[in-house]
Amino acid sequence: MISKAIITSFLILLTSALSFSQKLKKADKAIIANLQEHVHYLADDKLEGRRAGTNGEKLAMEYIAIQFQKEGLQPKGDENGWFQAFDIYDGKDIGQGSYLFINGEEIKAGEYFPFIGSPDKIIESAPAIALRESGVPWFLNLKEELETNKTNPHFDVRAFVLDQVKDAAKKGATALMVYNTGIAEDGLTFDRKEKAAPLPIPVIYTGKKIAKKYFNDEAATVDMKLRAVFTERKRTGHNVVAYIDNNAPSSIIFGAHFDHLGYGEDNNSMYRGPEKLIHNGADDNASGTAALIEIARLLKSSKLKKNNYLIIAFSGEELGLFGSKYYVDHPTIDLAKANYMVNMDMVGRLNDSTKMITVGGYGTSPTWGTLLASMGTNPAFSNKYDSSGTGPSDHTSFYRKNIPVLFFFTGLHNDYHRPTDDFDKINYTGEFRIVKYIYRIVEETNDLGKLAFSPTRETQTTTSARFSVTMGIMPDYTYNGNGVRVDGISEGRPAQRAGLKTGDVVIQLGEYPVTSVENYMQVLGKFKKGDKTRVKVKRGNENVEAEIQF
Repeated sequence: MISKAIITSFLILLTSALSFSQKLKKADKAIIANLQEHVHYLADDKLEGRRAGTNGEKLAMEYIAIQFQKEGLQPKGDENGWFQAFDIYDGKDIGQGSYLFINGEEIKAGEYFPFIGSPDKIIESAPAIALRESGVPWFLNLKEELETNKTNPHFDVRAFVLDQVKDAAKKGATALMVYNTGIAEDGLTFDRKEKAAPLPIPVIYTGKKIAKKYFNDEAATVDMKLRAVFTERKRTGHNVVAYIDNNAPSSIIFGAHFDHLGYGEDNNSMYRGPEKLIHNGADDNASGTAALIEIARLLKSSKLKKNNYLIIAFSGEELGLFGSKYYVDHPTIDLAKANYMVNMDMVGRLNDSTKMITVGGYGTSPTWGTLLASMGTNPAFSNKYDSSGTGPSDHTSFYRKNIPVLFFFTGLHNDYHRPTDDFDKINYTGEFRIVKYIYRIVEETNDLGKLAFSPTRETQTTTSARFSVTMGIMPDYTYNGNGVRVDGISEGRPAQRAGLKTGDVVIQLGEYPVTSVENYMQVLGKFKKGDKTRVKVKRGNENVEAEIQF
């Protein structure tokens, strides 16, 4: 149910747009009305934030496909349908094969959990709690360590446990039972999305109730049977892919992601309140999706026939460019014949006072500088140029395939990744101006043939970690294995000088294991410019080491 306040805001916004529209043609007014309609639907509560792999995503992708079909576009997804499905790794669950028996009593799920990374081994033994002998499970009570470090803000309980696991395994322990009988809380929980390195032995954590019942008497011997089994969780995301075939030798690609955060389940929300709220993502990125639909409509009816046009609405962008990376690895056209790619992400908040838009990818073709300068100034807005072909949006995936890109973005705001990013805050007239500007770029490149590609500097995608050095790699955010897979390497940067290659998986920097992208960023924070260390990567079935200097 839409509130009266929202309806009133929408009518005010529409009235404002119409007052401005006295200077607009009838066709221009239609585009503005269409943009409003698309964003209004995509950012409605019934889509529950369009989280990739959910029913909200399904409603959104069906809406987009209907719009493409209505305009006479061809489907260009899997098997000539509109949609292209891809898997999204969603962590691990404790499998049904897992169990823990102590003195013949089965311990229920929730009263214990195995650490992710524990190997699938069946352990049956009767160890003495106090005796650390080879060939039996060992016991680790966190009580004393937590007491000793109660004033130490840098103490990391999980890191301490993992150090103890290594030591126990080296000395012949077959498993490690971890528990805490003290007052201080240890904060250990089962995080199904944790990307952990494989552990040498099973590590089982039990709650205080079980620990006090069975492990309080250190002189006791306990009969134990245990096994740790995990199952992978996956959900399915979908790109929506359409095509305008002009029988031309090359194709221009237009893209925008349509997924958003749902209720913030993937821990990518900026909202910190206690309530579970829908993140409608009107600007991020219903606005870009609406622009994509309208550009497709304009191109379908245009006389610009010297390129074909591939139109892709991506999902999984908010999780790390899942949809666009999947597309470039499983293209439905020959990407060698791609001319260039235009990406629209958050194009709905053109500020009426600054009138500034960011145009990324400016350096990815020698054509862009000359062409954009020749188009002159635009009274509706000013361009702020960014030369890099990479960044935290889907054009990065196409740049990685040596395709020139342009990226349009009206800037961050206080509603970014918050439940307040709603449809009544979009500057629809400003978005219309951006649509027309992009269309004019297509007009200006219609007779230029296939544009040349130029490599650019690399920018880092988002992370919560802070660091002052870089290896000069582009991580593959869709990789769900242990370590960080290299998706690209910058010229002249430390990784290239050390001999790293695309496809390598970084598993260690110096003494620090690398288990995930976030962990990798944290590890980088331990080094400063000029430091030398060793980097270990997995290359195929081999481990390769090299010296690297930051």
